This record gives sequence, C-alpha cells and structure tokens, in this order.
Amino acid sequence: MNRSLPKQPRLRLDPQLYERFQQQVLRRDGWRCQNCGSMSNLEVHHKEFRSQGGHDSEENLITLCAECHEWLHLPR
Repeated sequence: MNRSLPKQPRLRLDPQLYERFQQQVLRRDGWRCQNCGSMSNLEVHHKEFRSQGGHDSEENLITLCAECHEWLHLPR
C-alpha cells in the first residue's frame, strides 16, 4: 500500500508583503545576479516554482538578472 504524507499548505505572502520580502532577498544577495554577477535588471526567482508547490520563503528565492532568469525558464 502506498501511503502519501498529507500535503503541506504552501506559504504564499500577500503582494505587499511579498514586495518587501523581495527587497530583503535582493539585499541578502548583494544586489547581484547569483548566476552571472550582473547588477542590472534584477529579479527574484523561485528555485522551486510556485506552480510546483514552491514557497515564498528565503530558502526558495534567489536573485537573478532578467537574462539568467529567462534562460532558467526556457523549455529543455
């Protein structure tokens, strides 16, 4: 018999709190893309996508420039 654990509720912040949290992640990462080091066109990326159950948590977020972020989302 296959027993699965109950699904944990996903942590998702309201838009205003999320915006402040994004700023916190950008500061943590030194306002640099954590892939290429760029300091322009920065975005915050979910390592585990929200659509796949990823949380709005510091451990799940990373700073990327728009180019690196787009590259990560390309179909493989």
